[in-house]
Amino acid sequence: MANNYRALTRKYRPQSFEDVVSQEHVVSTLKNAIKQNRISHAYMFCGPRGVGKTTVARVLARTINNIDEKVDGEALSQTLNVVEIDAASNNKVEDVHHLREIVRVPPQSGNYKIFIVDEVHMLSKQAFNALLKTLEEPPAHAIFIFATTEPHKVLPTILSRVQRFDFKRISVDEIVTRLEAICKEESIEIDNESLHTIAKKADGALRDALGLMDQAIAFCGMNIQYDQLVQALNVVGNDQLFEFTQTVAEQNSQTGLLLIDRLLKEGVDIQEFLVSLTGHIRNLYVAKQNTRMYLVEATEETKQRYVETAKHFSEDDLMRILHIVSEAQIKIKDVQQPRVHFEILILKLIHMSRAKELNELLEGLNRLKKNRSNQVKDDLGDTQAEVRTEEHVENEKSPEPSIQSSDTEPDKKNKPVKKKEPVSKSAEKKESKVDVSIEESDRSEDDDLQELLMGRPSLGFMKGISSSNGADEEKSEKTNNRKEKKVKLNGIEDIEACWDSYLELLKKNVSKTLFLQIEDVRLKELKGTELVVSVNNIFAVDVVEENKKKLSSLLEEVLGIHIRFKCIVEREKEKSSESLNPYERFRELQKKDAHLSTIVELFGAELEY
Repeated sequence: MANNYRALTRKYRPQSFEDVVSQEHVVSTLKNAIKQNRISHAYMFCGPRGVGKTTVARVLARTINNIDEKVDGEALSQTLNVVEIDAASNNKVEDVHHLREIVRVPPQSGNYKIFIVDEVHMLSKQAFNALLKTLEEPPAHAIFIFATTEPHKVLPTILSRVQRFDFKRISVDEIVTRLEAICKEESIEIDNESLHTIAKKADGALRDALGLMDQAIAFCGMNIQYDQLVQALNVVGNDQLFEFTQTVAEQNSQTGLLLIDRLLKEGVDIQEFLVSLTGHIRNLYVAKQNTRMYLVEATEETKQRYVETAKHFSEDDLMRILHIVSEAQIKIKDVQQPRVHFEILILKLIHMSRAKELNELLEGLNRLKKNRSNQVKDDLGDTQAEVRTEEHVENEKSPEPSIQSSDTEPDKKNKPVKKKEPVSKSAEKKESKVDVSIEESDRSEDDDLQELLMGRPSLGFMKGISSSNGADEEKSEKTNNRKEKKVKLNGIEDIEACWDSYLELLKKNVSKTLFLQIEDVRLKELKGTELVVSVNNIFAVDVVEENKKKLSSLLEEVLGIHIRFKCIVEREKEKSSESLNPYERFRELQKKDAHLSTIVELFGAELEY
């Protein structure tokens, strides 16, 4: 039994504060507390796995009770003064009651009786509550040390009664230094790249790093090579990652698909590869700046390799690649065909437009705009020169008056009159052509920009051809006719005079419902070019509002001027025929029938009922 192998994680567990790696803030505080005799009755050690929480608890117990270093740390629980409890399996109220009974017993040797409770967050709420009183007022000889990876699960009433220490992750360089010392002591030959691979795989946990070292020794023996280590631990090697980015830089899709096929045949996990690839692209981005290489956790050779590879990409390209890869890493978990999506990812990165190409495209567009504007300016200058030449020729051709009155000569000398330069029709036409050419050049620049960015339309329309040309010509003809027929209205009376003609035109061109509604409207007033009409109900308002453009165009044919319609609801103030008494009905009949009104006036007729 004495010759049995002991794992490195157990063999090289720290026995004193000096052996603890990367937890100086905790170690120095505890050493000062012991030195000043200010030891608390309860401590809480928090932090990720494998960073030394339980180890520091055992070292503290050994130091307080002056236990010999020959006693192994794992054997401390066999002594009478140190009690280790696993809260994951002893999480009931009965277990806490048993603990309270043990606390009463004083230490057999030494000054303190120390209780180390590992994974304390696993205790139930009832167990925590049962421990509160003992934890708040323990015996003078009792010290509690709690260790947990999830302090948020511990009740606040417990946290308020302890001193909390947060352990940090161990850096890659510190793990590498510790592994080098262990390999030297164990006479193991290993290269620096392999040490960094193990340290990064451990993810800040020294215990995990020692476990990986044990696995590598079992596979490779006492001489560990990088290629063998990658195969043993089934990790993504740097060579595979650099080959991936080189394929993307060369934009070779065939090589990319062959690379993915080879990776999958070698047993590379796609999810793990994407995780490593995300960190790899991040390192390339840092290397692109070449001033903060200390942020890259790698050997000097690998850092130089990052710098060389980063030259093939711009910072914008690396940011876009990093975004695409990180999104794929999240989505790959839920897809049914991971390989296909992995191939889509590399093809997307290969065919992705580079920032350099986009910048060249934008520069070309800017040059195109400048050339177009210069060309338009030259055409404008030539046109103005031609206009001046034609004006000069016309002035020479027009004879000046040779006979002048003698009386008016001195006045003209004293007061020279500036003559307006005549502008020929040809000059006006050319100036209008220049304006049109400027507008067309601006329009063509926008079309070119849209065509370059969005691609040419594959169906239907070609540049310079529009389906609205005919409509524009008809619209211009209508506008000219409207200008020719423009009439000035004096008031609502002019519209009333033409209203019957308008109704006849409506009857021929609109639906019967619309005609009946317009027939019943009342003309209220004319405000400029707005005609206010009144109706009796809201339905009529809706009908008029929906068709007011058509009503305005038909009224324009009658009046020769465009009039806008505005419709309002105006309730009948007169009483309905059902609510009128006989006298009122007789008066209404007189108003409607002129003959009846004449008879009543001549004969003095009266109504009897």
